[in-house]
Amino acid sequence: MTRAQMSVTAALRRSAEATGRLVGALRITVPALLGVAPLLVFLALLVVALPWLPDAVKPLRALANAERRRAGQVLGREIPEPYPSREDAGLGEARRIVRSPALWRDIAWMAAHGYSGLVMAVMAVGLWPAIPYAASIPLWWWAAPKGSVSAFVDLHTWPQALTFPFLQAGLDLAALLWLVPRFVRWQARLAEVLLRPTRRTSLTERVEELTETRAEALEAHGAELRRIERDLHDGTQAQLVAVALRLGLADRRFDADPAAARALFLEARDGVEEALTQLRTVIRGVYPPILSDRGLAGAVRALAAGQHIPVEMDLDEAGRAPAAVEAAAYFVVAEALTNIAKHSGARTASVTVRREGARLLIRVRDDGKGGADAGRGSGLAGIRRRVAALDGTTRIDSPDGGGTTLEADLPCGS
Repeated sequence: MTRAQMSVTAALRRSAEATGRLVGALRITVPALLGVAPLLVFLALLVVALPWLPDAVKPLRALANAERRRAGQVLGREIPEPYPSREDAGLGEARRIVRSPALWRDIAWMAAHGYSGLVMAVMAVGLWPAIPYAASIPLWWWAAPKGSVSAFVDLHTWPQALTFPFLQAGLDLAALLWLVPRFVRWQARLAEVLLRPTRRTSLTERVEELTETRAEALEAHGAELRRIERDLHDGTQAQLVAVALRLGLADRRFDADPAAARALFLEARDGVEEALTQLRTVIRGVYPPILSDRGLAGAVRALAAGQHIPVEMDLDEAGRAPAAVEAAAYFVVAEALTNIAKHSGARTASVTVRREGARLLIRVRDDGKGGADAGRGSGLAGIRRRVAALDGTTRIDSPDGGGTTLEADLPCGS
């Protein structure tokens, strides 16, 4: 097969694939086309129908989401949804939907996609039989009833019959090879333009997300301060008060009973040492000194060494991240390993800490029973809050019987 033949074959294959995509899109195109009129009638009666609006837009959103997925596969990039993750209730939700640009952009897409998608699919399908039909006209045009054969113009002579049909077939073939594959791309671009979040929507969602994470960070910070205050009050402060009392008693008994005073002095010394131990524990809870001494990689190794199961490690030794980021990463790994030891029943675990550009990626895996849920315990929720406080993201994958994978992505600009 020559190079030209291979090129034509490849072009025909692309056109056939594009035609299949356009025909496949009819499962979205036809409902979109049929839904335009009922939706417009519904919107015309919006004042009366307002309480039912949240339920009425669910089919529209499902259809738009199906097109987002289909168009994303064509474009090779995801088209995010513009809908808020948390919605109000009742009439408040209905009013928010009416004010949302996403509703009107979905309607515009439904109308544009419904009509243009149907036209493009019909054209793509019709071009395939049109080419052999036009090419065969010279074989039978003379036997056809007058006016029933047309290749741009009515055929009356053999020169016309040997010229115009082949010209028509050539143009149909050019449209099939060049235009039909572009139909698929144009259809996907239309979906991306109309169905992706607007810049204003993205900024609004980002502001809401930052507001929520800041509130969670302040709540977590307040809880941490209360924990430190409780530890100091119930532990270190009480121990120091006891030391002061023993020293006072020892001072009073020193002249009369030196042996008893010495015993009290020894008890006070033990109390001071215990208070120092408690202070070190509190300090480690704020910022582990091992991070300053060994860096994040060394601190994670120390955590792994204290586990009762083998922990495989893949640690990035290059460079140091900001102190707050390293502390957050350390506590993420520490809490994850604690959860593995307490709840997972795992036989092995692995910890990965990698620096990729301006991001620090942490991944902790185990081969335990899975089923971890951040909503059922404070440990995973605390990890999520700690990471969110630094504008990071957390992902937990824990199918039943399939182990648990916890991933945290922290910004650590140089």
